[in-house]
Amino acid sequence: MNSPATIQILVVDDDAEVRSLLKRCFELEGYQVSEAANGREMRTLLEATPVDLITLDLNLGGEDGLALARETRSQRTMPIIMVTGKDDPIDRVVGLELGADDYIVKPFHLREVLARVRAVLRRYDASEVGMPAHATASGRRTAFTFDGFTLDAGSRELKTSSGDVVALTTAEFNLLHMFVLRPTRVLSRDSIMDLLKGHDWSPLDRSIDTLVGRLRKKMEQDVDNPRLIKTVRGVGYVFAAEVRSP
Repeated sequence: MNSPATIQILVVDDDAEVRSLLKRCFELEGYQVSEAANGREMRTLLEATPVDLITLDLNLGGEDGLALARETRSQRTMPIIMVTGKDDPIDRVVGLELGADDYIVKPFHLREVLARVRAVLRRYDASEVGMPAHATASGRRTAFTFDGFTLDAGSRELKTSSGDVVALTTAEFNLLHMFVLRPTRVLSRDSIMDLLKGHDWSPLDRSIDTLVGRLRKKMEQDVDNPRLIKTVRGVGYVFAAEVRSP
C-alpha cells in the first residue's frame, strides 16, 4: 500500500462538522483530503481530482447515498466506505451489495474509522484504484498467481502450475480478472455486471451465474464444492483464493 501522503481521500457528507472531523483525522495521519457536501460536488471532484478512497454518507440531505455508491462503483474502481447515522441491517446489506467496501455507523470512534480505512486500502491495488472499472493499468501488476494458477493480464492467458494454458473466452477472462483484483471481497451480481461494463447483461437473467459456472468447470477441482469462486447465498460471489503479484 502507498504511503498516506500519496493517498487522496474524498469525504462526502452534508454535515459540515462531520466533514471537518474526518478531514482533521485523516490529515493528522498524513492523508490528502478533499470534501463534498452533496452528489454534485462529489462528481465534480471525482472528475477533477484523482481519488483513492471515498467515505460516503448514506443520506445527503435527501440524496440517496446508495445510488451514488452504485453509480461510482460502475465507473471507477476505488474503495467506498459508508459513514452513516442509520444502523438498519437492511441498509447495511444493501450498501455492501451496491458496492460499498465497509459500513460505519455514527457516532463513531476515529480510531475505528482509521483502522477500517487502512484495512480497505490494503485490499486494493494502488495501480487500479480510481481507474475506469473495465481498465487495466498499463505495465503495472499484470501477473497474478493463486492456487497454482498464473493469470497474465497482458497476454490475457491463464496457465496451470505446469505451464499449460487454460482456454478462456473473453467474458471468462474478464470475469476472472475482475475477481483477482478483488480477492476476499463479496460482490453482488449487480456489482459484477457494473464492473464488467460493456457487456450486454440483463439483470433479469442468470448470465452471471452461467458464466461463473463455466469458469468453475475450468478451474475448480470439485465443481460442486468450489474453493476459489464461492457462492455467498442471497448476495453473489467471493473469490476466496490468496492472490499474489510476482
